[in-house]
Amino acid sequence: MKTILNIIKKEFLQFKRDPKMFMIILVAPVIQLIFLGYAANLDVEKIHIAVLDRDNSAISREYIQTLENTGYIFADYNVEKYKDGIELLKSGKVIGVIIIPNNFEKKIKRYETADIQALFDASDGNTTTISAGYIQQATSAFSKKILLDVMSKSGQQLSFGSINSKTRVWYNPELKSYVFMVPAIVGLLLMIITMLLTSLAIVKEKEIGTLEQLVVTPIKPHQLIIGKLIPYTIMGMVAVIIILSAMHYIFLIPIRGNIFFLLFASFIYILSTLGLGLFVSTISKTQQQAMMVAIFIFMLPMIYFSGFAFPIENMPMIIQKFTIVIPLKYFLTIIRGVILKGLGFAELWEEILTLFLMGAAILFLSSKRFSKKLD
Repeated sequence: MKTILNIIKKEFLQFKRDPKMFMIILVAPVIQLIFLGYAANLDVEKIHIAVLDRDNSAISREYIQTLENTGYIFADYNVEKYKDGIELLKSGKVIGVIIIPNNFEKKIKRYETADIQALFDASDGNTTTISAGYIQQATSAFSKKILLDVMSKSGQQLSFGSINSKTRVWYNPELKSYVFMVPAIVGLLLMIITMLLTSLAIVKEKEIGTLEQLVVTPIKPHQLIIGKLIPYTIMGMVAVIIILSAMHYIFLIPIRGNIFFLLFASFIYILSTLGLGLFVSTISKTQQQAMMVAIFIFMLPMIYFSGFAFPIENMPMIIQKFTIVIPLKYFLTIIRGVILKGLGFAELWEEILTLFLMGAAILFLSSKRFSKKLD
């Protein structure tokens, strides 16, 4: 035990001699959380469109005003020719072109159906879908207003049953995408900190020769492994607390669940990231190699297939089966459930158990391989 404590003390002394390491572990994650938290925003708050009003009537102008009154749609361009609208669409200056045909007002006054054409740049399918939904909603509201005005002028009254849906939005009432993304960024940053630092620190000792010096001392491999991993576990947990605090005070996202359960889950998750970092150190000879292996073989696949950026349900079935070996997938379910929904062990025990077994297995196998390298 004394040997392990001495190794731990040595690791913290190395941290102390390298102030940049403290900056990377304690300050950089907060900066990254701020940048990623504001950048990872899928909300569509401004829809810029062009309008080709061939009718140029009072009702057509009222319709355009109805679109702008939503607060999301901005009719920045009034074009006179169809090709001018297409050029704006091609250049990316607008996401849509609204074309109001001739006789628009006359058809409405004759109680006929008046069509409006909407052209969209569908390069970004998500933004286009949301934008089209806003315009469709505004158009439906305008159509309903026209119908009510006509019936009011004719003295008629609507008298028929209808279905009224009363919607209540839980967990994210303002429907802000960053509320969903920021907790996931916490898991992403924790993976980067523990995996990269573990692999780079061990490989660095290989490069400068201090690891070989430790090998020739009467230190057993398991003592060296434990002594090296414990400091990174502690630093990882400190980073979790700092990042969660930044999330709460900067983005005003409260932790609805039990904070101690979340810290426990983070510790279980760290087992797998430390194990992967240890494995990377066994197959890398230089720090550059370690960084490239960690990023391209482990981190990027974990980001792509964990549900961090893309819904797993939308992936092909063969990819969905592959995601069961991604530790970040389970931690994202846990951290989002605890922070956003207030879930606890009763609801998340399966994810906790899977994460623990996976983390223990990764750490054990990586430690065995590292021990053989030492021998």
